[in-house]
Amino acid sequence: MHAIGVDIGGTKIAAGVVDEDGTILAQVRRDTAPDDTAGIDAAVADACKELAASYDVGAVGLAAAGFVSPDRRSVLFAPNIAWREYPLADNVAALLDMDVDIVVENDANAAGWAEFAFGAGKDATDMLMLTVGTGLGGAIVIDRTLVRGKWGAAAEIGHMRVVPGGHYCGCGHEGCWEQYASGSALVRDGQAAAVAYPDRARRLLELAGGSPAALRGPQITQAAEEGDELALSLIEGLGRWIGEGSASVAALLDPELIVVGGGVAAAGDILLRPARAAFAEQLSALGHRPEARIAVAQHGNEAGIIGAADLARI
Repeated sequence: MHAIGVDIGGTKIAAGVVDEDGTILAQVRRDTAPDDTAGIDAAVADACKELAASYDVGAVGLAAAGFVSPDRRSVLFAPNIAWREYPLADNVAALLDMDVDIVVENDANAAGWAEFAFGAGKDATDMLMLTVGTGLGGAIVIDRTLVRGKWGAAAEIGHMRVVPGGHYCGCGHEGCWEQYASGSALVRDGQAAAVAYPDRARRLLELAGGSPAALRGPQITQAAEEGDELALSLIEGLGRWIGEGSASVAALLDPELIVVGGGVAAAGDILLRPARAAFAEQLSALGHRPEARIAVAQHGNEAGIIGAADLARI
């Protein structure tokens, strides 16, 4: 059975028809505004109608960044879209007027499921997925089952507190892991370094057009790939935070595999080498237990579409 997966972001949605092997057969995009919830509903419905006109579709999965209700029908809270106790599935169903099952999934859960079912984790039984982007999202698979928790809010690992009294987080607390292990953290530290050490940051400033405030993550990654010393130290610092935090999660869950996705994963081994080293340094009982592998995600920006579609079939 074909299913449609929709990855809903703050400024756009991406939707695709996905077959049972996890292959995207067709894909469309729509621009949206985060404060226009009705507009997002309409854009999702319009994209699904366009895709369903050419394919026989039996289910629709909506991947949303936020806390999803246990019945997978509503978004209870979203940090970047004006959803509060929002009946997303019912609203889209009313606009679609199609005989299909519609479910809502957390976007990191959807991406994690795509990697588990069709990507880096397809041979694993227990997996931790880290989506390292603007924030830090997570997905947990235990014994081949996606962990959603009693109330649907499990795997919000980016909001584990790692530094008491640390950087303020958008969730309202301080010292969350995502404030140290995310693309936003990389950019914050890179901009600060460019101000404090302009000579060392010459290449970064060149890529940013001379302005520290204009520096972005892909530019830091590019400079690191070129061998720039400061950029390498910034990526390595991010990798250490990813590895150390993953070791804490491993103490609780003992995963077989840790998959790193999101935009920052484009740095590849520049990021994963320090992550693996820090993970080993902080892993309890090292040398007396199997050690989880750390791998890069395989599906990139399409993971949310693939995972949402497949989870809608389950």
